[in-house]
Amino acid sequence: MTVADIDAVLLLSFGGPEAADQVRPFLERVSRGRGVPPERLDEVEKQYLAVGGCSPINEQNRRLRAAIEQELAARSSGEGASIPVYWGNRNWHPFLADTLRQMRDDGIGTAAVVITSAYSSYSGCRQYREDLAEASRVVQDDGQGQAPLLLKVRRYFDHPAFVSVMADNIMAALGELPLDGPPPALIFTTHSIPVSSVADSGPVDDPSQTYLSQHQFLAARLAAIVGDRFGTPLTWDLVFQSRSGPPSVPWLEPDIGDHLTALAERGTRTAVIVPIGFISDHMEVAWDLDVLALGRAREVGMTCVRAATVGTDTRFVSALVDLVRERMNEVPTEQRPALGPWGPAPDLCPAGCCRNPRGSKPALCGLS
Repeated sequence: MTVADIDAVLLLSFGGPEAADQVRPFLERVSRGRGVPPERLDEVEKQYLAVGGCSPINEQNRRLRAAIEQELAARSSGEGASIPVYWGNRNWHPFLADTLRQMRDDGIGTAAVVITSAYSSYSGCRQYREDLAEASRVVQDDGQGQAPLLLKVRRYFDHPAFVSVMADNIMAALGELPLDGPPPALIFTTHSIPVSSVADSGPVDDPSQTYLSQHQFLAARLAAIVGDRFGTPLTWDLVFQSRSGPPSVPWLEPDIGDHLTALAERGTRTAVIVPIGFISDHMEVAWDLDVLALGRAREVGMTCVRAATVGTDTRFVSALVDLVRERMNEVPTEQRPALGPWGPAPDLCPAGCCRNPRGSKPALCGLS
């Protein structure tokens, strides 16, 4: 692989509605085949309608796409033409297949894929890879030519830039709290997944590395960095949010709302909520944290603030471009930065990684 082979970047994300009449179709598409009860969809629909029926995720992805394209252009100065950045979604417009069709029609042959999910899990990695396979099949079956070759960049939860930005965001949030009492607690939060999926949420040849252990590593690393900078160790916990499955299926706990109640009962009065599982302030952050979690904190007598996500911080955007250029130039593993004990993730997901709990489906960007 050489620089000349990759001629575009594809930013791949989840998607979200941008008008009230899009909310229910979007939710039904997301939950199809997952056994989510209608009353749960009713509840989530009300949340979207409470903010005007528009998820912030699409606008955030527009800004991220523009920032990546700008950074690529800046780096290509003097090296030739910059490469374009396209954007497609799994669950709403612009749909992935439509984006791949546009890329093909624009003459794109090979693209590096940046997914807006930093960790290993079925919903955060393999499902995107399955969607890449299906969208590529749809485009190729229309008789107008081959879909672009797609090369996913590696996961990045332990990239030094991701960690650095989050540490700064936590410190900024700590500055918003009254500091005349006991040190605040740190509450690291991420999307819950079924307990039965944890063991499968990572490389099958390394059972120590899962969605859960990746988050535990990052939470501990950030707590240590922030404690050093704050001048005293801070208590911390990893908690979960936004579960969406049937109530009968166990998901990772504790739920952040329950955890806030427990902290208050133990006498904790201040805390920073740190959304390490998300790279932008979409609905799971803007509603589940800023409305529900902070509302629960007020109810139980706690003063809490929420740390910002990495968003379009220039260091994070630069790191994403670094990952793209790793693929372009086949940078050796030992030269790829990663802070986790497992080292940098491989370009190709291992066989069986992040198994689909509902059965095997074709997936791109992996060994199976």
